[in-house]
Amino acid sequence: MYDKYSVKPGETLQSIAKKFNTQEAYLKDINNIYINDQLRVGMDIIVPQNQEKYFNYYVIEKGDSLYSIAKRYNINPELLASMNGLNMNDYIYPNQEILIPKNGYSYYITKDGDTLDTVSNIFKQPINELLNNNPTIYLLAGQIMVKKNN
Repeated sequence: MYDKYSVKPGETLQSIAKKFNTQEAYLKDINNIYINDQLRVGMDIIVPQNQEKYFNYYVIEKGDSLYSIAKRYNINPELLASMNGLNMNDYIYPNQEILIPKNGYSYYITKDGDTLDTVSNIFKQPINELLNNNPTIYLLAGQIMVKKNN
Protein backbone atom coordinates (compact mmCIF):
# COMPACT_ATOMS: atom_id res chain seq x y z
CA MET A 1 0.00 0.00 0.00
CA TYR A 2 1.30 3.44 -0.94
CA ASP A 3 0.41 7.09 -0.47
CA LYS A 4 1.23 10.19 -2.48
CA TYR A 5 3.39 12.71 -0.60
CA SER A 6 4.25 16.29 -1.58
CA VAL A 7 7.85 17.33 -0.82
CA LYS A 8 8.10 20.23 1.65
CA PRO A 9 10.83 22.92 1.87
CA GLY A 10 14.00 21.65 3.52
CA GLU A 11 13.15 17.97 3.06
CA THR A 12 15.53 15.41 1.63
CA LEU A 13 14.97 11.83 0.60
CA GLN A 14 16.66 10.84 3.86
CA SER A 15 14.29 12.91 6.03
CA ILE A 16 11.24 11.68 4.10
CA ALA A 17 12.43 8.07 4.43
CA LYS A 18 12.77 8.53 8.17
CA LYS A 19 9.30 10.07 8.37
CA PHE A 20 7.79 7.00 6.67
CA ASN A 21 10.03 4.47 8.45
CA THR A 22 11.69 3.28 5.26
CA GLN A 23 15.03 3.56 3.47
CA GLU A 24 16.20 6.31 1.16
CA ALA A 25 17.24 3.72 -1.46
CA TYR A 26 13.71 2.27 -1.44
CA LEU A 27 12.19 5.71 -2.08
CA LYS A 28 14.61 6.21 -4.96
CA ASP A 29 13.62 2.86 -6.46
CA ILE A 30 9.85 3.26 -6.26
CA ASN A 31 10.01 6.84 -7.57
CA ASN A 32 12.67 6.32 -10.29
CA ILE A 33 14.90 8.92 -8.65
CA TYR A 34 18.55 8.42 -9.50
CA ILE A 35 20.15 11.44 -7.85
CA ASN A 36 19.04 13.51 -4.86
CA ASP A 37 19.04 16.68 -6.98
CA GLN A 38 15.89 15.42 -8.72
CA LEU A 39 13.85 16.06 -5.55
CA ARG A 40 12.03 19.42 -5.69
CA VAL A 41 9.68 21.27 -3.34
CA GLY A 42 6.07 20.52 -4.29
CA MET A 43 7.06 17.38 -6.18
CA ASP A 44 4.72 14.44 -5.53
CA ILE A 45 6.41 11.15 -4.69
CA ILE A 46 5.16 7.71 -3.70
CA VAL A 47 5.75 6.66 -0.08
CA PRO A 48 4.85 3.50 1.82
CA GLN A 49 1.58 3.78 3.68
CA ASN A 50 1.99 3.54 7.45
CA GLN A 51 0.09 0.59 8.93
CA GLU A 52 -0.67 2.56 12.07
CA LYS A 53 0.09 6.19 12.67
CA TYR A 54 2.54 6.49 15.57
CA PHE A 55 3.11 10.19 15.03
CA ASN A 56 1.31 13.47 14.63
CA TYR A 57 2.68 16.15 12.38
CA TYR A 58 3.44 19.67 13.51
CA VAL A 59 4.13 22.67 11.29
CA ILE A 60 6.82 24.94 12.71
CA GLU A 61 5.68 28.47 13.49
CA LYS A 62 7.81 31.61 13.79
CA GLY A 63 9.51 31.66 17.20
CA ASP A 64 9.32 27.87 17.74
CA SER A 65 12.33 25.92 18.95
CA LEU A 66 12.78 22.20 19.47
CA TYR A 67 12.81 22.87 23.21
CA SER A 68 9.53 24.82 23.18
CA ILE A 69 7.79 22.22 21.01
CA ALA A 70 9.07 19.36 23.20
CA LYS A 71 7.85 21.19 26.31
CA ARG A 72 4.43 21.83 24.73
CA TYR A 73 4.00 18.13 23.92
CA ASN A 74 5.75 16.87 27.08
CA ILE A 75 8.40 14.87 25.20
CA ASN A 76 12.17 14.60 25.40
CA PRO A 77 13.70 17.30 23.14
CA GLU A 78 16.56 15.00 22.08
CA LEU A 79 14.06 12.32 21.01
CA LEU A 80 12.13 14.95 19.07
CA ALA A 81 15.32 16.04 17.30
CA SER A 82 16.45 12.48 16.54
CA MET A 83 13.05 11.43 15.20
CA ASN A 84 13.23 14.27 12.71
CA GLY A 85 16.84 13.78 11.64
CA LEU A 86 17.92 16.94 13.46
CA ASN A 87 20.54 17.91 15.99
CA MET A 88 19.51 20.01 18.98
CA ASN A 89 21.39 23.05 17.56
CA ASP A 90 19.84 22.80 14.10
CA TYR A 91 17.75 25.72 12.93
CA ILE A 92 14.11 24.94 12.27
CA TYR A 93 12.14 26.94 9.73
CA PRO A 94 8.59 28.26 9.77
CA ASN A 95 6.30 25.98 7.74
CA GLN A 96 8.71 23.04 8.16
CA GLU A 97 6.80 19.90 9.15
CA ILE A 98 8.11 17.62 11.90
CA LEU A 99 6.98 14.40 13.55
CA ILE A 100 5.54 14.55 17.07
CA PRO A 101 5.42 11.17 18.84
CA LYS A 102 1.94 10.13 19.97
CA ASN A 103 1.22 9.32 23.59
CA GLY A 104 0.86 5.66 24.46
CA TYR A 105 4.01 4.52 22.67
CA SER A 106 7.68 4.18 23.54
CA TYR A 107 10.26 5.08 20.92
CA TYR A 108 13.84 4.01 20.33
CA ILE A 109 16.28 5.25 17.69
CA THR A 110 18.46 2.35 16.56
CA LYS A 111 22.25 2.47 16.71
CA ASP A 112 24.97 0.61 14.79
CA GLY A 113 25.15 -2.98 15.99
CA ASP A 114 21.56 -3.22 17.26
CA THR A 115 19.86 -6.57 16.75
CA LEU A 116 16.29 -7.71 17.29
CA ASP A 117 17.46 -9.17 20.60
CA THR A 118 18.99 -5.91 21.83
CA VAL A 119 15.94 -3.84 20.84
CA SER A 120 13.64 -6.48 22.37
CA ASN A 121 15.60 -6.23 25.63
CA ILE A 122 15.52 -2.42 25.59
CA PHE A 123 11.73 -2.47 25.17
CA LYS A 124 11.34 -5.49 27.48
CA GLN A 125 9.07 -6.93 24.81
CA PRO A 126 9.09 -10.31 23.02
CA ILE A 127 10.50 -10.20 19.49
CA ASN A 128 7.16 -11.23 17.92
CA GLU A 129 5.44 -8.17 19.49
CA LEU A 130 8.31 -5.97 18.32
CA LEU A 131 7.78 -7.28 14.79
CA ASN A 132 4.01 -6.67 15.00
CA ASN A 133 4.53 -3.01 16.01
CA ASN A 134 7.29 -2.44 13.45
CA PRO A 135 6.38 -4.08 10.14
CA THR A 136 9.51 -2.78 8.40
CA ILE A 137 12.70 -3.38 10.35
CA TYR A 138 16.10 -2.66 8.82
CA LEU A 139 18.08 -2.17 12.06
CA LEU A 140 20.13 0.54 10.43
CA ALA A 141 21.40 3.37 12.59
CA GLY A 142 18.71 6.01 12.96
CA GLN A 143 15.60 3.87 12.41
CA ILE A 144 12.70 4.66 14.71
CA MET A 145 11.39 1.61 16.57
CA VAL A 146 8.01 1.78 18.32
CA LYS A 147 6.49 -0.11 21.24
CA LYS A 148 2.83 0.22 22.15
CA ASN A 149 2.53 0.78 25.89
CA ASN A 150 -0.06 -1.35 27.62
